[in-house]
Amino acid sequence: MSSPLFVTANRIFDGEQLLTDTGLVIEDGKVTTLLPAAERPAGCRLLILDDATVVPGFVDLQVNGGGGVLFNNAPTLDGIRTICDTHARFGTTALMVTLITDTADVRGKAIEAAAEAVVRGLRGYLGLHFEGPHLSLARKGTHDPALVHPMAADDLAALVACGDRIGRAMITVAPESVTPAQVATLVDAGFKVSLGHTDCKAADVGAYVAAGASLVTHLFNAMSQLGNREPGLVGAALAEGALHCGLIADGFHVDPMTMGLALRAKSGPGRIFLVTDAMSSIGSDETGFELNGRQVYRRDGRLTLADGTLAGADIDMLSSVRFAHRRLDLPLGEALRMASAYPAEAIGAPSKGRLVPDCDADFIVLSPDLELRSTWIGGECVFDATAPAGADR
Repeated sequence: MSSPLFVTANRIFDGEQLLTDTGLVIEDGKVTTLLPAAERPAGCRLLILDDATVVPGFVDLQVNGGGGVLFNNAPTLDGIRTICDTHARFGTTALMVTLITDTADVRGKAIEAAAEAVVRGLRGYLGLHFEGPHLSLARKGTHDPALVHPMAADDLAALVACGDRIGRAMITVAPESVTPAQVATLVDAGFKVSLGHTDCKAADVGAYVAAGASLVTHLFNAMSQLGNREPGLVGAALAEGALHCGLIADGFHVDPMTMGLALRAKSGPGRIFLVTDAMSSIGSDETGFELNGRQVYRRDGRLTLADGTLAGADIDMLSSVRFAHRRLDLPLGEALRMASAYPAEAIGAPSKGRLVPDCDADFIVLSPDLELRSTWIGGECVFDATAPAGADR
């Protein structure tokens, strides 16, 4: 067992405030305390980061792929490992690998891969997010309409059986394709249920919140919109304090003005948090890929099907934070919370998203201009941007 690590930096953001002249004490993968920098405990290893800012690692609840791997096309342990390792290069230290609507066979393989990731303690893996197939055809987005269907008894049984094996469990559903009773059963089995890809009316949402639904998937996208006479899921999501809402901040999925309006309108305690909805393109030079046998094209920061339908996002979490800070004019601390503390709260992972005692020592080191220098998971460096390519960490 190695000795404790004492980390000091120009600034440390603990999830609530930016601290100066402060050090983190890390032991056995956890933050044990924060102390004045001059009070380093005896026997600690020392990491000095004079001109840097140390912040909590990012938590991403919607990651479809990375490093040239799309989880639907590689529902394996190696696929999950590649996705997690790739996103660590962009500051994400905990992620929900996401399975887009697919066949029952692919779902089964994804479940087994996720269960193996839990058993092996795969670094960066938080859980499995099923985005579909129980969605609305009217708001299917890029999901294959041939595979979208209402939740049947065997679907529910397969999900309930895996809820305690895959880490954190999350599923996106449309009220049109599931019942409140099915939602309640999923919640009882350990799932976080998110509403999305739906054309439901605002009045329909209450029954699903009462049944335990607590999130909304990529706010504004693939859902009924806020109108003057019908608030839709967008209006219900902003008005209902129990709902936490994911938001893709790439400038393509939602206009920055709309993002700002939503942030000011959201009722709490539920928060709006950042998701990437990243596809295999992140961390790769690929120009396109296949999803359910259809070609997805990568052009000018966008991923689309041939008809122009957006097909996930081509953005990483650090870029999303910079967008929120610089384009939405959010204070840096709030932009960071949207990528760390708020998604951790939404998924029920209290040890993530903050750097306070008893939290996991998952953090990233940022330069003054918000470039990533290194990524740490459980107090161990998993990516060093300054190291030569191929160097051992």
